Amino acid sequence: MTREEKLAALRARYANGRSDEAENPDFRKAISLIFKPDGRRAFPYSGVSTLLDAPYRPDAPELADYGGLQVALVGVPMDLAVTNRSGSRLGPRAVRSVERIGPYHHVHRLAPLAELRVADVGDVPFRSRYSLPDSIADIETFYTKLHAAGVIPVSIGGDHSISYPILRALGRERPVGMVHIDAHCDTSGELEGSRFHHGGPFRQAVLDGVLDPERTIQIGIRGSAEMLYEFSYVSGMTVIHAEEVDTIGLAGVIAKAREVIGGGPFYLSFDVDAIDPAYTPGTGTPEVGGLTPREAQHILRGLAGLDIIGGDVVEVAPQYDATTVTAQVGAMMAFEIVALLALKHRA
Repeated sequence: MTREEKLAALRARYANGRSDEAENPDFRKAISLIFKPDGRRAFPYSGVSTLLDAPYRPDAPELADYGGLQVALVGVPMDLAVTNRSGSRLGPRAVRSVERIGPYHHVHRLAPLAELRVADVGDVPFRSRYSLPDSIADIETFYTKLHAAGVIPVSIGGDHSISYPILRALGRERPVGMVHIDAHCDTSGELEGSRFHHGGPFRQAVLDGVLDPERTIQIGIRGSAEMLYEFSYVSGMTVIHAEEVDTIGLAGVIAKAREVIGGGPFYLSFDVDAIDPAYTPGTGTPEVGGLTPREAQHILRGLAGLDIIGGDVVEVAPQYDATTVTAQVGAMMAFEIVALLALKHRA
């Protein structure tokens, strides 16, 4: 075909084509999520904001079957357990306000929300904004019902203590594995009279028998709190420090994560302070020397095919996030988690 013939063919095919027209079936699935039959789409900055722009189903938690949902996007606006800067109670609202996350995942070549029945079901209801023990119990109650309905949760915190009651709900039948991406191991002990704080949820989860430490890998660890995390090493967790990511490479990190998790179910917990504060300043305990967002995405994408049973993104604190970049990163990591669930559904 000559250059002129090729150009004529392209003109015949695309000169009057609309943006919502595509032959690729995966593209068409993604297009169907955002375009109306007349070729128009909602303005990305209009309407009611939801997590990942998913349908809003606040009624689902009141239904026995969660309205037939397969995946529930949940806000957990609680930060009573922070040890440094508070503010992640506003994280779900900030992530909901992020525009243009998805719908198409160009690496996995799918539109996750077209593969699964996904909805934003609103926030965990708390009986008190002042009581941390009551809030922990409220989270466990909410996720126990969700799990009993066979729904997979993807949650936006809130501080990292929210992962503990979620794991108690998901791991009550058998301890689960975990891929934990963070600057901190979060396995320290009682602090100032409280077991419930964002620096120790995973010690408590192991001691409660809902998290398997030998199937847990912690990635991106760094900073001055290392001396508090002896439990990680004694219990058998695999710890990869941020500096080691450079040494063994992303392929090595992924291979190790897949080896540790094996074929069993695992939970994915992502603290935005795993990312260097150059990219995520809006968080409570920033640590210089972290991962880049692209490195984190690469690691998450490398978990494709494993038995993921849920995940969370925590510690987005928007009042320190002048450009909204931290919320953008948090929303994208949540999208990566939902993409992993869609791949699992396809398998």
